[in-house]
Amino acid sequence: MYIIIGGGGKVGSSLARKLANRGHAVVVLDKSAEKCARIAESTDNVLVINGDACDVKYMEEAGAERADVLAAVTGDDDDNLVMCQLATEGFNIPKAVARVNDPRNERIFHALGINALSSTTIITSLIEKEATIGDIITLQALQKGNLVLVEMDLPRNTPIDGKKLVDVKLPKKVVLVSVIRDDEVIIPRGNTILKAGDAVIALTVPDNEQALRDILAGEG
Repeated sequence: MYIIIGGGGKVGSSLARKLANRGHAVVVLDKSAEKCARIAESTDNVLVINGDACDVKYMEEAGAERADVLAAVTGDDDDNLVMCQLATEGFNIPKAVARVNDPRNERIFHALGINALSSTTIITSLIEKEATIGDIITLQALQKGNLVLVEMDLPRNTPIDGKKLVDVKLPKKVVLVSVIRDDEVIIPRGNTILKAGDAVIALTVPDNEQALRDILAGEG
């Protein structure tokens, strides 16, 4: 398949590598020259274009008229929605898939016929497939808004780079769900070493969300 990926961050770059390794033709579009350079240096058989996937000009350059799929995976739901609409309505791309950062926006994407997934949805599915009583309580709390899902890429200058999870002083009522490093999904344990560039997914109570982000970013 010929696949265009809008967004060259952690999700987009990982997706590009996996799809290219499976033999698909992949094009990545991102507004950040730095992200584009990083993908081009680390990924074989992927065309990288420094441009906005919400812009007709760059979509034409990416070959949207012959694409089979568009995957909109930036951290901005508005941009992802525009990309998908441009792909399906402007270029008649048969399938558009979007990353949804705020689960409350999923219904908007679905109403427009766009396949959309949030991390909350994915984690919910994982919980439902192998649920203990404790898991069910956690799921109910998440759905009722008593818990928040925090996604964050550890910055280059984070002071927790190279530290074991057990040595990081996280706020109370925080559970690290997963660490994504390149193409690997790590289920964290106490001896898991965190690294700059890791994508961290955690559950916590709403009052502790900012404190958690500050610690991960090195601002706490």
